[in-house]
Amino acid sequence: MMCKTGDALYALKKLLKDPNNVLQSWDPTLVNPCTWYHVTCNNYNSVTRVELGNAGLSGQLVSQLGQLSNLQYMEMYGNNITGIIPNAIGNLTNLVSLDLYLNRLHGRIPTALGNLQKLRYLYDRSHIIHTFFLIILHFGSFRLLVSLLFFLLCVQE
Repeated sequence: MMCKTGDALYALKKLLKDPNNVLQSWDPTLVNPCTWYHVTCNNYNSVTRVELGNAGLSGQLVSQLGQLSNLQYMEMYGNNITGIIPNAIGNLTNLVSLDLYLNRLHGRIPTALGNLQKLRYLYDRSHIIHTFFLIILHFGSFRLLVSLLFFLLCVQE
């Protein structure tokens, strides 16, 4: 039986289209996801990093990602991820970097991200300009945010 972090990542795999088979090692029959490619764990077999940048993936993010309580880095740039950023990402209190640029996300950045006191980097170029101004209004809740980079003026095809 797989742990809940493995279940969360497998839920993501099931919702993503993976034409390059980068997720083929994500086997739900394993005890934990620490042997999966593109997943890094700490010494306690807890997922700390998911690196899926430029992987050719398409689909949506799943709310189950909010169960990855020790996740520090989520790198999913350069794919064709659509939909919204789930509010549950705000549960990732150890998250340092959330890299989602060059995707096709829409909607507002969840205010729940204000719970992420360790967040230093939020890269997202797919949200519309009014979201940038809304997040600036909430900037005070990002107490330790060092770099908030939005490339909102780039045109997405």
